[in-house]
Amino acid sequence: MSMTEETTPAVGIDLGTTYSAVAYLDETGRPITLVNAEGDLVTPSVVLFEGNQAVVGKEALKAIATEAEHVAQCAKRELGERTFHKNLQGRKYPPEALQAFVLNKLRQDATRQIGDFRKVVITVPAYFDEVRRKATQDAGYMAGFEVLDIINEPTAAAIAHGFLKGFLNRKGESNAPRKLLVYDLGGGTFDVTVMEIRGREFLALATDGDVQLGGQDWDQRLIDYVAEEFIRTYQLDPREDPNTAGRLWRECEDAKRTLSARGKVSISCDYKSQAVRVEVTREKFEEITQDLLNRTQFTTKQTLQAAGLSWSDLDYVLLVGGSTRMPMVAKMLRTMSGKEPDASVAVDEAVAHGAALHAGILLAKSRGEIPLVNITNVNSHSLGVVATDTRTERKRNAILIPRNTTLPVTAKRVFRTQKAGQKSILVRIVEGESASPEDCSQIGKCVVRDLPPDLPAQTPIDVRFQYQENGRLTVQVSVANTSRELKHEITRENSLTAEQLEAWRLYVTGQPVSDPEPSGIADDLTIVIEEDE
Repeated sequence: MSMTEETTPAVGIDLGTTYSAVAYLDETGRPITLVNAEGDLVTPSVVLFEGNQAVVGKEALKAIATEAEHVAQCAKRELGERTFHKNLQGRKYPPEALQAFVLNKLRQDATRQIGDFRKVVITVPAYFDEVRRKATQDAGYMAGFEVLDIINEPTAAAIAHGFLKGFLNRKGESNAPRKLLVYDLGGGTFDVTVMEIRGREFLALATDGDVQLGGQDWDQRLIDYVAEEFIRTYQLDPREDPNTAGRLWRECEDAKRTLSARGKVSISCDYKSQAVRVEVTREKFEEITQDLLNRTQFTTKQTLQAAGLSWSDLDYVLLVGGSTRMPMVAKMLRTMSGKEPDASVAVDEAVAHGAALHAGILLAKSRGEIPLVNITNVNSHSLGVVATDTRTERKRNAILIPRNTTLPVTAKRVFRTQKAGQKSILVRIVEGESASPEDCSQIGKCVVRDLPPDLPAQTPIDVRFQYQENGRLTVQVSVANTSRELKHEITRENSLTAEQLEAWRLYVTGQPVSDPEPSGIADDLTIVIEEDE
């Protein structure tokens, strides 16, 4: 897996909610984490805006305590939304633009060490839906990258684990089939994936997760615990002031880390010339966060069941993500599985290492070489279209591709026109498990207009989904007894236009350009598909 193309290093990026990391493959094919300009292995995924300047990383993180109103953090949790939840110096930013600033910092710091590069693999939570995956790809583009692929974080960690453990010999073969469960608890998201390593094949068997659950939720419980004590003592809520809340968050995040090494910690809070010092034991911390841990426990059990396995079938339970350092996590998994959780791969670096290894595989394939491994993933959410139940006249989610289906996949379903002489067809594509479309995420619309005249009611309409490993969905609609066949790659409703992407790319990378439109957001559009000429 050594690099034979000197001008194209294999680079992988773990774009995290709270911290990000970059790795590349050295001349021996070994993944190495690159330090940032500050000399650290990880970079805070935080952006501070000072006039026209965007400061990313450690200094931005420190500014949360004094300039909170100008700081954007945890933008990854808001990918897929039209705008970040707060204005930053009078401007609304798309979350993917904020992610692009972080990626641009990573690119600049890495370039100083390995030279100029553009091709990268970026990781995403396995439970990210298609809207968020597309937004991550767009963030990479805005940061000046050519995104070779988007890879699931647990899959990347499993690749790094296999490499470290020597499962793969020089011919790219594993010594014996192995099954592992990857428990990935990061700063802002949680994933669990069951995988099998079989020869050259890395097979995802099932995946699940929560994109709104991570270490910052444990931080928030400590913040609330201290704030409630402050309120009891002084009838004042320190969370009301952004800068005070920022300082308290820094204190609580540090306290959480301390409680992973010690049995107790004291947390200080100062607000309006008043102060408290609250002692928190590890037992109390585990008590006030037990429900958060239980959510991960439930999801882990469900995923193992979906894979059709029991704990005895697993060879490894792999820990990934900085939040797995909390002793309560390993204790819970040890009790559940009867196995000692494996933390041999550095939890902060494993995902970036796996991404770099995957980048090396893709670059080797582009040179006509046999890839070291083949990766097979599954989809994390069911994909369907909104249809009307003829018996109840109610709208239903008609699923074409169930969750945990091996990718790539093509699926077809036949629908029928509602009335005679119907002039158009609306195909609404949704993502989710609920039978009710209102409880699912709508990712796009296709409208087929100018149907042939006098079509009878109940005319068959074929809807075909082609779902690729990279998360791009193509929809094909054909009308029976006509030559009308339309193919379209779905454009997500909250995605930026090509023009906006280009403007943000120039803006983020610091090239001369007028500011992008203040919102930077495309209008709500129904995607109208005309017949190909």
